Amino acid sequence: MDLIATKALERAGMDPSRPEFLRIPTVLGEQGRVLPLDQDLPVPVMDEEDRVVWLPLQPISSLWTGSAVAPDFSFAPPPEYEPFFILIEATAAEYCDATGKPERDREFQRLYRFLRRRPDGVDPNPLFSYLRAASRLYLSLRDVSRAEFEAVADRLRVSARTFATRLDSTNYHHFVLEEFYHPARMAPSTGSTERAS
Repeated sequence: MDLIATKALERAGMDPSRPEFLRIPTVLGEQGRVLPLDQDLPVPVMDEEDRVVWLPLQPISSLWTGSAVAPDFSFAPPPEYEPFFILIEATAAEYCDATGKPERDREFQRLYRFLRRRPDGVDPNPLFSYLRAASRLYLSLRDVSRAEFEAVADRLRVSARTFATRLDSTNYHHFVLEEFYHPARMAPSTGSTERAS
């Protein structure tokens, strides 16, 4: 948990106790291209009223707290973990909406696996930087152990794998991200944030 991030959200009029109502909006540069989020720079955080604040966030490995054991995620996550899943998947839905194309199920599997194994790493797919930023935000607002973080990332990977039917299938995007988290249903705006590059 990071009290500096919590206070910054409060100053911006956002509620840090409700991370499920926050998301990381997609940053567009020149010609509408998605800009990856650099781990060393502030990241945009948007609430349900489309207010945006740019926050410096610590790396994931610096935010792990305690030694809590992760619960069984074989089926649905326990209610206390739902805000974590919602923040990550709403951010993924926002990203796909901004790019205009759903990521393939296998790519989501790969990115979630990479998030679990190398949470502070860098991937050529800009979506990874958004998944990492959403995780950094959540860990800044709640105490999460390394085991809990890795279990959540792995459960997301399993979810994407469950929906994969072909090499190019996008079922995870369609049946999970669009159905439950589609940004157009959350707010009337596109959710994209322009930034000079």
